Amino acid sequence: MNRSGDEKVSLVDLGRERPQVPATARNMSPIVPRASISGRALVAVVAIMTFLASLTTGTVLLVSASAAEWQSEVSSEITIQVRPSPGRDLDRDAQAAAEAMRAQSGILEVRPFSKEESAKLLEPWLGSGLSIEELPVPRVIVARVQPGTTLDLAALRARVTQVAPTASVDDHRAWIERMRSMTGATVFAGVGILILVIIATIISVSFATRGAMASNRPIVEVLHFVGAGDSYIANRFLRHFLRLGLEGGLIGGGAAMLAFGFSESIANWFSGTPVGDQFAALLGTFSLRPSGYLVLAMQAVLIAAITAWASRRTLFATLDDID
Repeated sequence: MNRSGDEKVSLVDLGRERPQVPATARNMSPIVPRASISGRALVAVVAIMTFLASLTTGTVLLVSASAAEWQSEVSSEITIQVRPSPGRDLDRDAQAAAEAMRAQSGILEVRPFSKEESAKLLEPWLGSGLSIEELPVPRVIVARVQPGTTLDLAALRARVTQVAPTASVDDHRAWIERMRSMTGATVFAGVGILILVIIATIISVSFATRGAMASNRPIVEVLHFVGAGDSYIANRFLRHFLRLGLEGGLIGGGAAMLAFGFSESIANWFSGTPVGDQFAALLGTFSLRPSGYLVLAMQAVLIAAITAWASRRTLFATLDDID
């Protein structure tokens, strides 16, 4: 339909003419929109998941490191308790037990606790100003073992009880076993949380990929039917979701690293206070080692890779439906 003059027309027949579009303009519109509501939502989801996963991993690393330090310190010490008994001199028995420990090979240091030190140990439970003269409070002796030395605990007990019949020798083995069980349970719980986070991330990415496919289905179908290979289309989605995953992982992982760094500063501020001492006893210095931050960075990259892998797998399943 042709008309002359300056009249407005609703239809224009260009015949064999074709609009001249620069080659660079043909690729300006990607298959998957780079800035969309669903894309921003996916970045937020990946950031939240990465943040939670990083917090879990960091806490597990802190607990594991603190437990290893506790076990190393406790396993290097042996505690002897000399209980009072009628007809026996408690001070003499404590001195005899200390001398028997000093004579044992592999013992680096033996430190008997005085009456005042024993009373100070009981202050958290019985209060200050305690007089232990009328209480059957045992004397405590702490012996430090040379690293790498294996003592014959049965022979050591026999030697100590020979000079101090009311003495008991504890190498804290039962406590160390309980600590190992608690650490293993903490690591197991952390791994379980990480698995749940990864599953939630895969589900979120799968829904986001299906949403992107639904909004761009006509374009994908045209590309598919004109001969574009599945790998070509999948690579476009892979790059898109890998970029979103890296962006979300960077935000979530960076926020977690800042949280651990800030918590270390807070722990230093409260150092010396009862609350700070309790946290230090539980989690050490509450600071991650450089290797811990490296683990968090690698975990963020792993979550981004899982995001891209989940989108690619979902895409191929969708393309099979189109076929």
